Amino acid sequence: MLVINVKDNESIDRALKRFKKKFERTKVLRTVRARAYYEKPSVTKRNAKIKAAYKQKLYAEQNF
Repeated sequence: MLVINVKDNESIDRALKRFKKKFERTKVLRTVRARAYYEKPSVTKRNAKIKAAYKQKLYAEQNF
C-alpha cells in the first residue's frame, strides 16, 4: 500500500504528483495489464526480441 505524507503548506496537486510517480515506480499497473490475459512464453520471448531489435535499430541510427 502506498502512503504519501502531505507536508505542511503543500498543495494537493503536488502530493498527487508524488503519488503518481511513486505508483509508476512500483509497476503495479504494468503487472495488472500483463495478467489481464495469458500470453504464451514463446510469444513473450518473440515480442522481447522484436522490441530489442527495434531499440537497437534506433540506437544505431542515432549514433551514425
